[in-house]
Amino acid sequence: MAKPYARAGEKGEYIDSYYSRTLNEDKTFPELCEQITTPVCVIGGGMAGVATAHSLVEKGLKPVLIEANRIGWGPTGRNGGFVSSGYSKGARDIVKQVGESHARELYKLTNDALGTVNRRIGDRQDLKENISGHFEVSWFNEPGVVEKNVDFINDLMGVNYQFWPKDKFRDYFHSDHYHDAYLKPDALQLHSLNYTCHSAREAEKGGARVFEKSPVTEITKTPNGWKVTTEKGSILADQIVMCCSAYIGGLNFKLSNATLPVATYVMLTEPLGDRLKDAIEGKWGVSDNRVSSNYYRTFDDTSLFWGGRVSMFNPTGRKLEQIMMKDLLLVYPQLKGIKADVAWGGYMGYPVHKMPQIGELEPGFWYAQGFGGSGMTATVAGGEVVSDAIVNGDERYKLFEPFGLDYAGKPFGPIVAQTAYWLFQLQDAYKEWRLNR
Repeated sequence: MAKPYARAGEKGEYIDSYYSRTLNEDKTFPELCEQITTPVCVIGGGMAGVATAHSLVEKGLKPVLIEANRIGWGPTGRNGGFVSSGYSKGARDIVKQVGESHARELYKLTNDALGTVNRRIGDRQDLKENISGHFEVSWFNEPGVVEKNVDFINDLMGVNYQFWPKDKFRDYFHSDHYHDAYLKPDALQLHSLNYTCHSAREAEKGGARVFEKSPVTEITKTPNGWKVTTEKGSILADQIVMCCSAYIGGLNFKLSNATLPVATYVMLTEPLGDRLKDAIEGKWGVSDNRVSSNYYRTFDDTSLFWGGRVSMFNPTGRKLEQIMMKDLLLVYPQLKGIKADVAWGGYMGYPVHKMPQIGELEPGFWYAQGFGGSGMTATVAGGEVVSDAIVNGDERYKLFEPFGLDYAGKPFGPIVAQTAYWLFQLQDAYKEWRLNR
């Protein structure tokens, strides 16, 4: 039986975070307390599920969207908010596995999804942060490597990323740890919880039925489709879409065993005033290229939104603040003495091959999961691909077949993954020592 995740707030409410504190419209959706029918039932009210339901509505269907806790309660309402094209798996690795033509089609999906996000935002400035553009900066002194990589990505993806040499980048971000970088000028920083809740409301306006606090306890096949049973009701659906990722529990073991629940963390500092300029003068988002990377951006009130790390564990409270502050001060020691306002964490579904898992498990049983590390454009792209397959018979979802549902090693996967993560940290440290001396 799948239950609301153990680390939920009271009765599955949002955890304390920047996102929940600045939620612009805390609309609640009802619990499911009856038996209903629908052409499509989407299970999971994170960004993947909401994007799928919204896309189905835009294509003329009226699906049911069901969530165990609150819309956007999981990683959707806790993440870094960075929106740009691409995947967690590196461009060269994707090309090596599937070839350039196939890789271009995959990247086109995320380029198109970025346009979809912009279209759905429209003039709603409260759905995004007052900052655009995103830097990927190298932690390692490898002259020429970043510039060559930018040329490769621009050709492959059809984008216009801009190379910045180290000295130019450090004019805006005052850290001795940073080297060459490149700018994604079209990238966005979303208020991911506001955006996802808005998307759910738009889906409802278009005819979707949305239910919260209705954990699914069982999925069974019927002669005409599927029966989705909850604690207080049930849904008879022609087709279903599973979008539960790290929170799938025991609803489907093949899907559950294909991802690892990996924790990641975010901290918001107090407003820093003039001290912020001692470290950061650029109004862009930033992330670096370590395995244990950081990502961050500043807000108009001079507070610093700082995320990073991956782990199998989930520290909270003061302990988490100390961990995140230590990471921040490694990059910007000149900010010593600043305080955290709030810190939080959450789990994302992370596939071992670093690519989203999108497809049809059996006729009428769709899935879109494993977006951890790939970001929100890939998640929205997943919703578009699955909805297009259901409504129009489109087969672009097959672009993800080469990556598949690789076994993630449960129940020992988390231990193996944590050990691998520590080894990758050691590799980063050795690479830094070797290249940055």
